[in-house]
Amino acid sequence: MAQKIIGKRKAAVLMAALGRESAADIYRYLTDSEVETITMELANLGKVDHEMIDEVYRDFHEIGVAQKYITMGGVEYARSILEEALGEARAEEVVQRLSTFLQVSPFDFVRHTDPQAITNFIINEHPQTIALVIAYLEPDQASVLMQALDPEKQAEVARRLALLDRTSPEVIREIERVMEKNLSAILSQEFASAGGVGALVDILNKVDRGTEKAILEALGDRDPELAEQVKNMMFVFEDIVGLDDRSVQQVLREVDTKELSLALKGVSEEVANKVFRNMSKRAASMLQEEMEFMGPVRLRDVEAAQQRIVNVIRLLEDQGDIIIAKGGEEELVV
Repeated sequence: MAQKIIGKRKAAVLMAALGRESAADIYRYLTDSEVETITMELANLGKVDHEMIDEVYRDFHEIGVAQKYITMGGVEYARSILEEALGEARAEEVVQRLSTFLQVSPFDFVRHTDPQAITNFIINEHPQTIALVIAYLEPDQASVLMQALDPEKQAEVARRLALLDRTSPEVIREIERVMEKNLSAILSQEFASAGGVGALVDILNKVDRGTEKAILEALGDRDPELAEQVKNMMFVFEDIVGLDDRSVQQVLREVDTKELSLALKGVSEEVANKVFRNMSKRAASMLQEEMEFMGPVRLRDVEAAQQRIVNVIRLLEDQGDIIIAKGGEEELVV
C-alpha cells in the first residue's frame, strides 16, 4: 500500500503512472539530484499493480488538497475540512505527513485577506507588532496599511521595520494567535528572518509621494544614517532609464564629464544609450573616448561615482527641477 511506500519510491510510482509527457514536465521543476534519485528508482521499480497506483494517486491527491487548504487558511483550517471529507484519523495522518516537508510562512493566511480588513484589525496595535506583520505582507498590502497610519506612527513603524532582523517563533506564534485564534501556521524551529531596509524600500516605492516624504523626513530626524540608507536604495543609478529625456538632460548639465564616464563603466547597454541619446553627437563621442581612454577601473570607484550622480538626481527632485516617476502615480500632462 502507498502508506508503506516511502519517499523516492512513492515518487517513482507516481511518475511511472503519470506517463512520459507528464513526468517530463515534472522533471523540469526538480533538482539534478532529485532527477537522478527518481530515475534510479524508476529503473529498479519493476512491475506495479493497479492497487498500488490507485493508492499513490489517492495519497498524492490528498496531500495536494491539504497543501491548498493550508495555504488558504492555515493548518487548523485544512484539518477541519479534511476531517469532514476523510474522517478524523485519515485527516490527521495527511496533515502530519505534509507537515514533515511543508513550511508555511508566518502570517501566510493574512496574505489572502483584504488589505483594508488587515488595517482595521491592526491599526491600533503597537508599532513593533505592526512592523512585524508588515514584514510578512506583500508590498501592495503593506503599502495600504502604511498609508492608513497617522504620520507619527508611520515613522516609528518604518524605523522598526528597517531595523527588524530576527524574531523568535514564540513571539510570532503569539501575534498570530491574537490576530486569528482559529488559524495557526507551521513555523520553523529556527529564527524567522523578515523586515529590514529592503522591505521598507519596497513599501515606500508603492505608497504615494506625500506618505513617502513624510516617512523619510521623520525617519531622518530620528535616525539620519538609516534614512540615508533607505534613500540610497530607493533610486539606484540604473533607474536613470526611467527618467524622461528632459530630466536626464537636466542631470547631465549638473554632472562632470569625468564623473559620468566613470559612472558608466560596466553599465548595461540600455543605461548607456539613455545617456548618449540625451547628449549631442559630439559630446557623446567625447564621452565614449573618455571611457575607453580610462581603461580598467576599480568597482568601488564606479559605484562611488554612480552614487554621487544619484545624489544629484535626488537633489534636483527635491528642488522640483525633475520628477522621478513612481509606479501607480498619475500620468503627467503639459
